[in-house]
Amino acid sequence: MGELTRASPVAVRGEVPVTERKRRVTATDVARSLGLSRATVGYVLNNTPGQSIPAATRERVMAEAARLGYRPHRAAQALASGRSMIILLVLPDWPMEHSLRLTLETASHLLDDAGYALVTYTRHEGGHARPLWELLNPDVLIAWTAITAAERTSMQANGITKILPVLQQEQPALASPTLTAGTRLQIAHLYEQGHRRLAFATSVNERFSLLSQGRAAAAREAADQLGADLLDLRAVDHRDGSAARAVQEWHTQGITAVAAFNDDIAALTAAAAQRAGLSVPDDLAVIGHDDTPMAGMLYPSLSSVSIDSVGLGRYLANLALHAAEDRPLPEAPPDLHAAIVVRESTRR
Repeated sequence: MGELTRASPVAVRGEVPVTERKRRVTATDVARSLGLSRATVGYVLNNTPGQSIPAATRERVMAEAARLGYRPHRAAQALASGRSMIILLVLPDWPMEHSLRLTLETASHLLDDAGYALVTYTRHEGGHARPLWELLNPDVLIAWTAITAAERTSMQANGITKILPVLQQEQPALASPTLTAGTRLQIAHLYEQGHRRLAFATSVNERFSLLSQGRAAAAREAADQLGADLLDLRAVDHRDGSAARAVQEWHTQGITAVAAFNDDIAALTAAAAQRAGLSVPDDLAVIGHDDTPMAGMLYPSLSSVSIDSVGLGRYLANLALHAAEDRPLPEAPPDLHAAIVVRESTRR
């Protein structure tokens, strides 16, 4: 009886000793349990092509692996094959809003169907965390933001050879017409509705600063081209009364329409106008951006810019698969196929 209460390991034939179960079950454990060679078990578990292993043996190996709790060691597999099956997407430090979430969800599902995991990495200004590309060894890295020469050197030093875009100028992401096409449509729509004195309302969120600057500049340029007056550009917030002050000043200046950075800012502006006793759209028309679900739920419902977030997600996935597996290069990015969705907040 005393022997049974000792702390020595107790093993049943064909099982992994109790004291060893705390560690990862390996192919060697499966081979030992079945009395097979490590090579045979490895061929089965890795589904190695070109090996003539009987079906009955394959079934025994898979059944025993499941019983013992074997899980593939992905890091070791990646080291052996030279592939991690990971796509790393480097993002600018933007809040995760509706359009971006939809883009990433679409890309993630398509890549998963192809056997790849999409991992996103957001670089934070002044951040101290170790760059994720130094830890994951992705098959492909897609930079959706400007990367510095030092960062590219770091990526290459970590063995990453497939970096997209292949050449990247150190310029703000706002330079892409993809990110400002919707703003130009906002101004054009308001002009078509008869508005000539306009304002552009943006966010106080510093993480949007570069994108805000890009859209504000696009609004100014579009208004100038049409012969409209963009009389004010300002950030508004729901916490400090700035939206209420802006609406009152715009009304005093004879501004009749506002293009907003996104639907949140549009909703804030429309609510401030109504609280000031102004009619939307008769006294002040308001148009948002991104066509979030909220836009159609409000009263009055918000006109907005719908963008092809699904199309962009599909493009990102296909671009990654082109780099990873030399699949056909996808067509040029869709420029989000921006389109105006007209609702009550601008309809006359």
